[in-house]
Amino acid sequence: MAGETAYDAEQIQVLEGLQAVRKRPAMYIGSVDGRGLHHLVHEVVDNSIDEAMAGFCKKIHVTLNPDGSVTIADDGRGIPVDVHPKYGVPAVELVLSRMHSGGKFERKLYRVSGGLHGVGLSVVNGLSEWLEVRVHRDGREKRMRFERGTKASELEDLGPAEGTGTIVTFRPDAQVFETIEFDYDILAGRLRELAFLNAGLEIIIVDKARGRGDVFRFDGGISEYVKWINRAKTPLHPDPITFSKQSNSTLVEVAMQYHDGYNESIFTFVNNIDTVEGGTHLVGFKAGLARTFNNYAKEHKYLKQGESLEGDDVREGLTAILSVKIPEPQFEGQTKMKLGNSEVKGIVESAVYEKLTEFFLETPKVAETCIGKAVLASQAREAARKARELTRRKGLLEGFNLPGKLADCQERDPAKAEMFIVEGASAGGSAKQARRREFQAVLPLRGKILNVEKARLDQMLKNEEIRTLITAIGGGIGDEFNLSKVRYHRVVTAADADVDGQHITTLLLTLFFRYMRPLIDAGYAYIAQPPLYKIKRGKEIFYAYTEKQRQDLAAQLGEKGVTYQRYKGLGEMNAEELWETTLDPDRRVLKQVTIEDAAGADALFAVLMGEAVEPRRQYIQEHAKEVMNLDI
Repeated sequence: MAGETAYDAEQIQVLEGLQAVRKRPAMYIGSVDGRGLHHLVHEVVDNSIDEAMAGFCKKIHVTLNPDGSVTIADDGRGIPVDVHPKYGVPAVELVLSRMHSGGKFERKLYRVSGGLHGVGLSVVNGLSEWLEVRVHRDGREKRMRFERGTKASELEDLGPAEGTGTIVTFRPDAQVFETIEFDYDILAGRLRELAFLNAGLEIIIVDKARGRGDVFRFDGGISEYVKWINRAKTPLHPDPITFSKQSNSTLVEVAMQYHDGYNESIFTFVNNIDTVEGGTHLVGFKAGLARTFNNYAKEHKYLKQGESLEGDDVREGLTAILSVKIPEPQFEGQTKMKLGNSEVKGIVESAVYEKLTEFFLETPKVAETCIGKAVLASQAREAARKARELTRRKGLLEGFNLPGKLADCQERDPAKAEMFIVEGASAGGSAKQARRREFQAVLPLRGKILNVEKARLDQMLKNEEIRTLITAIGGGIGDEFNLSKVRYHRVVTAADADVDGQHITTLLLTLFFRYMRPLIDAGYAYIAQPPLYKIKRGKEIFYAYTEKQRQDLAAQLGEKGVTYQRYKGLGEMNAEELWETTLDPDRRVLKQVTIEDAAGADALFAVLMGEAVEPRRQYIQEHAKEVMNLDI
């Protein structure tokens, strides 16, 4: 057990001194935009999670403070504060001021850990305007403060303290980051995920400035996670199938449930880290799943002689969480997006085959439901293959014959080209006049596209608007999607700012998320932000993109001689206005579509676009006050 080894200063190792974190922050946290900003919080929380995985932490409390700082407190053992025998300074100072210092390089203290590289706290410290750490250990409270990575105070004793734990408060440095304003929903999404992955751990988040807060605790762990993702779907069996297997030092945990939809949703984690790009554990899971289904289906005569189920068939309508705990994970880079350990594939495949086969033999009714779903999917796959072949023979999905309604651009380098998807002929006409044909393409759509949340691939391919979109983008669809064939590295949804426009945007995002996910992951998907108001005072023209901007402008300009025009759609703008507000790269506002929480996004698309009405009503009621611009 981890608790058999003393956790004190001697256990803290230093591999090398702190280097130019402030000079090249993106090397350590990926970027200096909002994503990198939130990564700071994740790094500190991950240390608390490692204490929880080692069995020493039961509660984590994250507080967004009114001054822009954030506090992360846990009831773990507390970072050691005794003097390191080799370096002659308190261990907590080493952890915060030296790169690659920590207790996770050897396996005496933490058998599994997310923070393997020992850069977390020191990087957070280096990129903060100030950081203060308080440690409760041995009945005393100790405090230390840093400013921009430099020690601002020695470790001081604040007096008696109950319990143990670490409290880190820091304010991100505005000299480093593009924004220092935390997004509550992004942080809450990750903390919810961590609570699901660590059954029984309580994680609290509070935003003091806005009066928001959540408490996350899930004693059912990943089984509850699957139920939460599927809450707006119709499950084919009431409880998720759950199993786990320990193989030497590797623990494999799976929770999975089939629903009556067509989308596959598998989320993989290694030591609580979201491996969004998958890796060897995902390959093993898919192989074990296919092997189990085929063997069971053949033995119980669900398949004819010579027939077999493909991977896509057994994963249709599947929601699954795969959580693997291993002592020495090999990730691709510090961002830890993909697992590379080759031995894990076989371990996971074996665990899935053994445990799922046992479950099917013990619960034949559930097995029959799952196998039956896969057999139907196999038949539908054949229909989809024929539909794809037909559209391909007509040259429709490969971009050989571009759709006539597409006004293409002259630029052939995808990195320099962009396509605007607009709604209706009127907006299409304005956009075609306004664009710069050298690098901007325009694709007008006729009305709302098919809701792909409720349709199989073969049904989608019969829909003309979706075929047009697939052809214009050029990368294909589904598992065959090829990012290198995408014709534009900016695919911009430019719908009207009314209710119908927002619905069209959501339909398009559903298509991208479900069937063109690499487009989003590569950062190629955008949403245009056309203005809501045109404001004139004499010859002066102003544009307001939100209701608040309109109010602020009204206060500045006064009432005399000021007129307001509320835009209902892009078609109301002339070409010059459309260029100035929505198309001009120097003045427009584009929002890049990113996925911080893939499981949360999956669940939300099911809520908003699925069959179930009640979860959608509940979501609307809960979030009604957050709507910025409501068009009725």
